[in-house]
Parts: sequence; C-alpha cells; structure tokens
Amino acid sequence: MTDTEISLREVRDGDLPFFWRHWSDPEAQRVAAFTGAYQYDRALFDGHWAKLRADPGVLNRTVVADGEVVGSIAVFGPPDEREVTYWIDRAHWGRNIATAALTALIDLVPTRPLHAYAAADNSGSIRVLQKCGFVITGQDRGFARARDAEIDEVVLILPAA
Repeated sequence: MTDTEISLREVRDGDLPFFWRHWSDPEAQRVAAFTGAYQYDRALFDGHWAKLRADPGVLNRTVVADGEVVGSIAVFGPPDEREVTYWIDRAHWGRNIATAALTALIDLVPTRPLHAYAAADNSGSIRVLQKCGFVITGQDRGFARARDAEIDEVVLILPAA
C-alpha cells in the first residue's frame, strides 16, 4: 500500500481550482477517455460542481494526501444503480492513493451493489476497482470525448457481501 496519509473530507470552495487543474489535464483526460464538456470549459465546470454540491443524492468528497488536495471521489445515481467515480491528479498516479480513497468511500456508503465504468485500456483504474472488490461483469462501447472516438469500456460491480 502507501505510507501516504489519505483522507476524505467534504468538498470546500477552495478545492475547486485544484479539481479544475486535475480534470482539465489533457493527458489525464485521454486516459480516462469518457469526459464531459465541463472538463474543457471553466464556466461549465463551475456550474457542474454547483449542481453536484447541491444534490443531496450525490456524495462528493475531496481526496487529501498528506494534507494536499489530490483528487475528488463520489457516489451518485439512483439507489439501485449507485455509481462510483474518482479523479486523482496525474502527479499522484501509481501511489495507491486511488485505492485508499475508494476503500474509504466504500466504507462510507453501505449501498450495494455499486457500479463503475472504465475505458477498457485504462488498466490503472480497472486495477484500483478490482483491488477494492469490484468485478468485471460486462463490456460496452461508447463515445469517448477525450479521444474523439468510440472505444471499448468495461462494466464493474461491487456486489453485496
């Protein structure tokens, strides 16, 4: 694992500039593949986050590593289709931060199953999900804005215990 101290906390206004820097990183976007218009336009980004933060059905958390904001993580969606999503600053990839953050999020959310999706070639994210108990249950194909192409994706589920 990592010797970095990882914690999740509620999102603060001051976190948003960090999230923007993480989410608008072209290389991180390419790896994630499935991006939204809000990741390319700061005004759309701010509106997106205002909506997320106002929605009681969305559990958003800031990922903090050794006191530094390094990402965001969330659970959203209807009760029978709750989905996890996370975005870790590329400078912190490969340090098990995403795994530690997802483990902490899963502990906060008793709902099962939880769903996740990842680009089929995003081995890092798939590995994080599998280390946290998610299993690949299917494949799909969709338009990946960051690659301007249709690509394969995997569907994962964290089943009930």
